[in-house]
Amino acid sequence: MQVTVLSGAGISAESGVPTFRDAETGLWAKVDPYEISSSDGWKANPEKVWAWYLWRHYMMGSVRPNNGHLAVADWQDYADVHVVTQNVDNLHERAGSKNVYHLHGSLFEFRCDYCQSAYDGELPAMPEPVETVDPPQCPCGGLIRPNVVWFGEALPEDAWQRSVSAVTGADIVIVVGTSSIVYPAAGLPELALANGTAVVEVNPEPTPLSEAATAVVRESAATALPGLLQRLPTLLG
Repeated sequence: MQVTVLSGAGISAESGVPTFRDAETGLWAKVDPYEISSSDGWKANPEKVWAWYLWRHYMMGSVRPNNGHLAVADWQDYADVHVVTQNVDNLHERAGSKNVYHLHGSLFEFRCDYCQSAYDGELPAMPEPVETVDPPQCPCGGLIRPNVVWFGEALPEDAWQRSVSAVTGADIVIVVGTSSIVYPAAGLPELALANGTAVVEVNPEPTPLSEAATAVVRESAATALPGLLQRLPTLLG
C-alpha cells in the first residue's frame, strides 16, 4: 500500500515552530511577511532577510519532531510512505521519513541568487537574533540566499513532479495540518479525489478541503496520526 502524506504548518506548530501567520516575538514582532519573504524584499535589504532566515535556521536546532512526525516515519514499516510538505523545516527527516519532498524549499539548503549553485560553506554563528547580517558571497559574486520559495516564485520543478507522482500513485492521501488555501499545493488533494483516491483530512479546524474529503479527523496531528492507519477501515467505511 502506498500512503502519501501532505503536511503543512500545523504539524510543525505542535513542535513549537511558529507558523507563518503567528505573531513573531521580540525583534521580529512587526516584520512585514512580504518584506522578508519576497524577491523584492531580498533585493531591497538582503542583510535583513538573511538575518531572519539564519535565525530561523538556528532556532530549529532546539525543536524536536513530535508524535505526528514520528508516526508518519513509523508507517514505513507497514507501507510505502511518501511525504509532500509545505514546511521548510527538516522535522520529517529527523523523525526518520525517507521520501520527503519540500514544495516550498528548505531552511537547511542555500544557493547563490545569481548562478543558482548550491552553497555548503560555513554559516555565521547566531546565538541571538539580530536585525541584519551580511549574506555570504558566492565565487561568482552573487549573494547566498536560503533555498526557500518566496512570494511569486515558482515551486522547485523536481519536488513538484515527485509530489504529483506521489499523489497519483497513492492508495490513500492523508492531508495533515494544512489550511488547503495555498496553491498549487492545495490542488494536490483535488487531484487525488479526481483520480478516485481516498483523501483523509487531519485538522482541528475546518478547511476548504473538508467538504470534499473522503473522511475528516478533527484532531491535531500529534493526537491523530499515531494509530491512524489502524483506524482507516472504520474511517473509510
